[in-house]
Amino acid sequence: MVQTIGNPLSWGARALGDAGRTAGDVATHLGSSEDLKPNVRSLGLYDVRAALSLGWQDMMRFRSDVLALVFIYPMIGLALAFLAFEQALLPMLFPLAAGFALLGPVASIGMYEISRQQEDSGTASWGSALAALRGRVVGPVMVLGLFLLGWFMLWMAAAFAIYSMTLGPAMPESTVGFVSDVFTTSAGWMMIFLGMAVGAIFATVVLIVSAIGFPMLIDKPVGLPVAVVTSAKVFDQNRATMLMWGICVAVLLAIATIPVFLGLILVLPWLGHATWHLYRMAVSYD
Repeated sequence: MVQTIGNPLSWGARALGDAGRTAGDVATHLGSSEDLKPNVRSLGLYDVRAALSLGWQDMMRFRSDVLALVFIYPMIGLALAFLAFEQALLPMLFPLAAGFALLGPVASIGMYEISRQQEDSGTASWGSALAALRGRVVGPVMVLGLFLLGWFMLWMAAAFAIYSMTLGPAMPESTVGFVSDVFTTSAGWMMIFLGMAVGAIFATVVLIVSAIGFPMLIDKPVGLPVAVVTSAKVFDQNRATMLMWGICVAVLLAIATIPVFLGLILVLPWLGHATWHLYRMAVSYD
C-alpha cells in the first residue's frame, strides 16, 4: 500500500503518539527488570594493565568498526576549538578539551557493546552494536548521558568563573598574550591550580558514577539506580585502583587532544574497550 503524509493534524497526532510510546519505554526501563544481584570484586593495579591490554586487542580486532563509531568526535573537538577562537573564548579552549574526559563514557557506548558481543558470540560489528542499543538500554543510558552533559556544562561554567576571578573578566586580545599571562603571572598560575583542582573534582564524580555504570547498563537490565550504586561501590572498595584508572584515562585523553583532537580516533576506542574489560573484572552476578 502506498503511504501518504496525510494532513498536518493526523501526522502530528502520530508523531505525538510515537513520542509518548518512546518516553514510556524510557521510563519503563529505568528500573531493573530482572532480579540481578551484582557482586563487587577487589581490583589491583594489575587489573588496570590487563584491561588496557585487552582493550587494545579489541580495538585492533575491530579497528574498522570502532573507527566508524568514533570518527565524529575529533570533528566535534575541532569545531569546538574553532568556535572558541572565533568567539574570542580562548580561555575556554583548555576546559573544552578537558571536558572530553567527562563525556568519554558516552562516546564509548558503542565500544562496550562491541566487546560484549565479542565476548558472547565471538563476532561483532558497529552495525550490530548500534542495533542492540535500544529498548532497555536506551532509557537508562540516555538519562545517565544527560547527567554527564549537564555536568559538563557545569564544569564549563566553573572554568569560566575561575578565569573571571583570575585573569578575567575581559577576554585576551591575542593568543600569544594569553599564553604569556597564563605562565608568567601569579594570576595565571592561580588559574591553573584552581582549574586543575576543580577539574579533578568533576572528573572524580564522573569516575564514581559512570566508569562501571555505563558498561553495566549495556551488559545487564539492572536499571539505572543499581548501575550507579554498583559503580560507586566499586570505587569505594577499590579507591587506589580506580583513581589510577582515572589518571590513565585523563593522561591518554590529554595526549589525544594535542594533535588537534585527532588522537581521539585511537584513544577513545581503546579506552572504551578497556573500560568494558575493567567492568567485567570488577562485577559478577549471582
